Amino acid sequence: MSDAPLPEPDRIAGAPHPRETLRLIGQQAAEEDFLTAFNSDRLHHGWLLTGPRGVGKATLAWRIARFLLATPPAADDMFGAPPPPDNLDISPDHPVSHRILALSEPGLFLLRRGGAGSSESDQAKALAEGRFAAEIRVNEVRKLGHFFSLSAADGGRRVVIVDSADELNVQAANAILKMLEEPPANTTLILISHQPARLLPTIRSRCRVLRLGPLSPEDMSEALAQADAHVEPQDAAALTELSQGSVGEALRLINLDGLPLYNEILSVLGSLPNFDRPRLLALSESCAGKGKEARLDLLLTLVDQATARLARTGVTGQPPLNEAAPKEAGILARLSPDAHTGRHWATIAGQASDRARHARAVNVDPAALVTDLFLQLKS
Repeated sequence: MSDAPLPEPDRIAGAPHPRETLRLIGQQAAEEDFLTAFNSDRLHHGWLLTGPRGVGKATLAWRIARFLLATPPAADDMFGAPPPPDNLDISPDHPVSHRILALSEPGLFLLRRGGAGSSESDQAKALAEGRFAAEIRVNEVRKLGHFFSLSAADGGRRVVIVDSADELNVQAANAILKMLEEPPANTTLILISHQPARLLPTIRSRCRVLRLGPLSPEDMSEALAQADAHVEPQDAAALTELSQGSVGEALRLINLDGLPLYNEILSVLGSLPNFDRPRLLALSESCAGKGKEARLDLLLTLVDQATARLARTGVTGQPPLNEAAPKEAGILARLSPDAHTGRHWATIAGQASDRARHARAVNVDPAALVTDLFLQLKS
């Protein structure tokens, strides 16, 4: 019997769900901003957590939810008010922690994508099979009415997590907007957004924003260890570069052997002006076949990364300070020695990337797609 976790639309494959992660690493400033508002009795009803995908926004949302539901309102009595909390930590042994982990906390509602399909029965079946809708539909938002009616009798705090607000369709977004305009009593709405510029301006304007930034290599090492993905320090630095400080993307790279793949991409590029054809063909074939779709998508992303680093090396006159692969700096400096070459890399890379992604969309043979991509970069 497999111990693999059940699929969830807001879980990164191969990683713990954010509700299972009690510590948030590298985002102290965002936590302190929330605590300042809480301790000064200026707790806004709507919070928008923004930043790159995979830097800890969902983990912070669950920490805030756990904190709010487990921390009783301050009450002055003859012994005086308790000291204000200086962190969001809640013991994993606390009853709220147990209930949140089991998704059975009555004061919490998680709004996320439901099952694919048009009818309720199809959606329920799809949800059990891990087939999720492409967006959060308004019927998922309507379930909040039942949640508020059941939780009203408790009289305590209520928390709604929207993961992610980017996935709300038009009707669902308008329903959330109405809730932000007329918030239910004792309710805090936490919206997670990777691309806040795409949200309704009125949603953004009615939320207090907490911005989270990319992780440093040191924070990345610690975050990966917390996710049971132990890596060497030099690999953590390379993962930080290629993931742009996103632990979620770093886990994807680890699960798909992204560092060796990037090294192969760089080695093939490094054989220019005449490609090492056997190496190129081997790389192309490694992305072909059933079940290799994720590797192909990652290769396209990493080729974009490599060519962007080539362009930046030429334009700035120096390679990136931190290498994403052994001997990367020398390869980048040789292939992109000046600003003119850097601009040329930027032009042909954009054209080659667009061509490859169009080929991907129309199901061109993956091996042929990858080979063509590199031949375009040679021009």
